[in-house]
This record gives sequence, structure tokens and C-alpha cells, in this order.
Amino acid sequence: MTSTSDPASGPRPHWVSQLGDARRGKFSGNLSAFGRALRRAGVPVDASRIALAQEALQCVGVAHKQDVGAALEAVLVSREQDRIVFREMFDAFFRDPELAHQLLARMVPRAAREAGPPRTRPRVRAALAPPTAGQPRAESDVELDAAMTASDLARLKEADFNRLTANEYALVQRLAQDVALPLPTVDGRRTCAGWRGPRVHWGRTLRAAARHGGDVMILHRLQRRPQPLPLLVLVDVSGSMERYARTLLAFLHASTRHVRAGGQTLPVNREVFAFGTELTYLGAAFRLADTDAMLLAAGDLIHDFAGGTRLGDCLVSLRRQYSRCLVGRRTIVLIVSDGLDTGEPEDLARELSWLKRRSRRVLWLNPLLRFDGYEPSARGAAVLHRMADAMLAVHNVSRLQELAGAIAALMKR
Repeated sequence: MTSTSDPASGPRPHWVSQLGDARRGKFSGNLSAFGRALRRAGVPVDASRIALAQEALQCVGVAHKQDVGAALEAVLVSREQDRIVFREMFDAFFRDPELAHQLLARMVPRAAREAGPPRTRPRVRAALAPPTAGQPRAESDVELDAAMTASDLARLKEADFNRLTANEYALVQRLAQDVALPLPTVDGRRTCAGWRGPRVHWGRTLRAAARHGGDVMILHRLQRRPQPLPLLVLVDVSGSMERYARTLLAFLHASTRHVRAGGQTLPVNREVFAFGTELTYLGAAFRLADTDAMLLAAGDLIHDFAGGTRLGDCLVSLRRQYSRCLVGRRTIVLIVSDGLDTGEPEDLARELSWLKRRSRRVLWLNPLLRFDGYEPSARGAAVLHRMADAMLAVHNVSRLQELAGAIAALMKR
């Protein structure tokens, strides 16, 4: 394949030399380096996708940057949340002819001074960032990135969020975003066409009869449309919950966006709040599609991050300002906290009693359950233990994977 245009047609674009010329052996190496950078940013890319990307570029050519970007995006991106990350990574990686070699050699600081710092997402900046003191060299990065063994993955799934290094924490946060949380569904008031139901779908039945000469061959039915139970999430953002709060916010944002039920994708009615010394509504942040953008927006909204915990006062604010978030005693309430509340236990018990009367289940997600023989001896923890319908552990990825089954079992009781 020839990566340059005809000399008579004008000089080739400067970014084409970034891909390299297949005749000089640079094409496959630079494309593989781009795939490794995508993997470091959390985009699932393997050797088969790299081979498919080479075939795609052989079809579209490399004369136009937009065609190359569209072809690579079509074969390397399989998830909607990775499209923005891919586009920012593509623009940063192919910014100038020398940037790829500087990135591979981990000499980004000089290139950053020449080209200026690009406005990219944290995942892209982390993948292109230079190593700090004590961080492994580029060769070690490639080895860890391309050869994540099953034992390493199993260890990270069982590791406590609060005991991870910075690199491990970033990887575990991406693993948490891939955990599904299928909420229980109930029959809604709206109907849809189906094969079972108490009412006949006359419109569909008569249209089918018209195709058979007016003979009614089958009676189509109207069945009630399934809908997931509403979800209300209260996340503790105090100092003792700092690591857990960020990971669980990323997990809840990705896992509660949609639910698969009845062969269709259904949106979830979810309301998310952060609480510490005050209550913060995170609905605007959770409406963003990208998880990294959600975390940045939530950080701007939360003003009492890493402070104390006064759950009773925050529930008072919930009752006075956001009581309509509780939908007809069908809402599942998830309280993510370690229970180290500094308020009065009587106030907390009164507000939790009000919350229970207006919801279907109140679940306490407690990361302190990682300790054997844990007892809720703190005053706030004792009230939560007494008032909640169930107490579940959420201190690692494996526990998050078990959360869906625990909620489903609780709903059947």
C-alpha cells in the first residue's frame, strides 16, 4: 500500500508521515502504537482489530485525515461511550509528524511546549502523560497493557478500592463501569403489542386480517409494557468514603443508564444525590453520556467533598425539596455509606422511617463489610442497620457483580 499521494498533485499532508509509509516499515508500527494508546485510555483494542484497521486503511487510503479517522473509528470502537475518547486520542496522537515518536519514547513534555496542552478527557491525558518518578518505563507500560493475565485481573477484582495504587485504581474504575446492574422490572400502565394480554389489539388484528382476505387468523393482544423500578441513590462523599464514592459513582452512572427487559432497552428513572454535611443533587451530571465528563461535573457540584457526614440533616433536605423523587412506593433506595454519621441518631431514625414508608426497599451498601466480624457499633451505623431492609458489601469489583443478584433476591422475598 502507498501512503503518499502523487507528487504532481501537490505535497502530501504533514500528518501522513505520522502513519508512515508501508515501503519503509513504519505503517504497522505506528498503527500498533496508536492501538496501545487506545488500550491505555480504556478502549478495548486487540490484535484482530489492529489487523482489521490495516485492511480498512488499505481500502480508504491515507490521503485525507478525515477518511482515516472515520475508518479507524468504524473498526476500533465498539462502545458508544468510547467514541469521544477515540476522537480526542486520534487528534492528539496525530497532531504533528514527530508526536508519535515522542509519545512512544515518553518525551511528551517538549512536544507539549511546542504544540500546547490539548483539551482532552482524563483517560486520554493519562494514556499520553509522561511517567512520573517511580513509574515504570514505556516498555513496562506496553507489557502491562498488552498482557494483562487472568491472575492479575482476578486479583484486581478482589482488591479493596481503598488499597489500590493510582494505576490500579484507574484500571479498577474502568472494570467497574463494565459491571451490569439489571434492576427488577414491573408491569407499567402503558401497553404495547404482544402475544399475551387481557385485551385484543384490534388495530393489529384487523390489519393482519386484511392481508388474508378479511379472515381473522389470530387475535393479537395488548400487554402491559415492562418498566424498571425507579432508583434513588444517596452516595456518601465524606473523607472516609473518598475512594469508594468516586468508583461507585462511575459504576452507577454506567450500569443504571438502561435496562434490558423483554427484548428491548428501557431507560431507568434514577435520581442521584451526594451527601456529606449537605445534600447535593447530581441529576445534571448523570445526564451526561460520558462517565469521565460526569465525574468532572459532579466534582464541580459537590462542595463538601471529603468532609463530615450528617445523613439525618441531608434526609431532611430530601424530604422538603425532593420528595417527588420517590415514585409511589415503588422506588428502590440505595444508601452508599460507611455509617460514620456525626448527627443525632434520633433525627436519623425519624428521617429513615419516613423514607421507608415511601419506598419499596432501602438497601445499605456498606464498604466496611469487608472486615470479618464487622459490627455496626457507631451510632449512625446502628440506626442504618436497624432500619435498612438489607446490608450489602461494595468494596471491590466482585461485590459489585454480586449486587444485581442480591437486589433481585431481595425483591422476591
